Amino acid sequence: MIRLLWMFGGISSIILGSLGVVLPLLPTVPFLLLAAFCFARSSERLHIWLIDHPKFGPPIADWQRNGAINRKAKILATVSIAAAFGVSLILSIPLKFLLIQAVVLCCVLYFIWSRPTD
Repeated sequence: MIRLLWMFGGISSIILGSLGVVLPLLPTVPFLLLAAFCFARSSERLHIWLIDHPKFGPPIADWQRNGAINRKAKILATVSIAAAFGVSLILSIPLKFLLIQAVVLCCVLYFIWSRPTD
């Protein structure tokens, strides 16, 4: 039963990560890392498939090897974060929420840009 829950989590993460490839505000790599984590606990076959996948595998390998995020992913994440904040500004979100969002997004950007570039 627990393996099925891990498998469901992995499949859900793959779906969300796949959507993130085409939707600019949805992250891809965190969902792929979560999928790898879930598949490692539920299905060796799916875990190997994900790690060896030509598109999904390299960012997972970069992260597992040395916690690295490639430059293109960092730039795309930065642009997406700026776009999300821009949408909040356009929607005239109240100032206190804009400040909270700005602090959280700056922390996310700091984390992303503090990782090694592979």
